[in-house]
Amino acid sequence: MSLKRVLIATLSGILFGIVACLIASNSYTDPMAKKLLANIFASRVLIGFVIGISACKIIWPLHGILMGIIVSLPYSFGAMAYQTPVLGKWHIFFLTLVLGAVYGLLIELITSVIFKAKHTQEVIITQ
Repeated sequence: MSLKRVLIATLSGILFGIVACLIASNSYTDPMAKKLLANIFASRVLIGFVIGISACKIIWPLHGILMGIIVSLPYSFGAMAYQTPVLGKWHIFFLTLVLGAVYGLLIELITSVIFKAKHTQEVIITQ
């Protein structure tokens, strides 16, 4: 794990969290909207952080997709409470998972390809 990778992935998660909240804020007007937006933001930031600290040695696109799905799974169950007249609870569940995979892929793309912050093999233990 490198500090550069953790910072870039987490900052990318923050950026995508803000973007996702801006997109979602136009869709929800009920009193629970602030909690939903907080969940959306936290999910994207957590996806970025988990991608940054992950030690999985798999190809970057699959890594981003898997981390996005794994982190989004608990949020998908919570998002089912926010069903709308247009979207049912299972549609929201799967939409949340798919968007998690997309944001995970984008965060990994920015981290691994654009900024070239690859996984490192070194593990430094200090005493």
